[in-house]
Amino acid sequence: MSEPSGAGLGLFDSLKRAFDSLLQLGQIRLELLGTELEAEKLRLFDALWKAAIGLLLLGLAAVLALGFVVLLLWDGYRLAAIGVLTLLFGGAGAWFLARARKQLQGQEGGPFAMSLGELRRDRANLQPRPDKGGGL
Repeated sequence: MSEPSGAGLGLFDSLKRAFDSLLQLGQIRLELLGTELEAEKLRLFDALWKAAIGLLLLGLAAVLALGFVVLLLWDGYRLAAIGVLTLLFGGAGAWFLARARKQLQGQEGGPFAMSLGELRRDRANLQPRPDKGGGL
């Protein structure tokens, strides 16, 4: 009679270890998801910062371009200085906007690609595999 209770304890311990392993797996996946969420947040913040700088520089280029048109009628080297500044700020603004757009396009596989890959691998490992042997 002591054997069934011992076997029951062994089964209970096995279930307990399996549940503990499942909890550890869930904890690791949540930590990975949190890390990816933090990286995604930093990437978006950086892209928005670059976009804001780009828009500011493009706005400044527009003001300088208008000043260039106004000063077009005046004599001297003021035209060259304003033209160069307009091109400089316009080019820098366009560069910042292009970098922000490229950064907002994201990574290969989309957001949370690592977490999704790990979950797919976990599911594949949990799927029953066909028996390769001919019998018992």
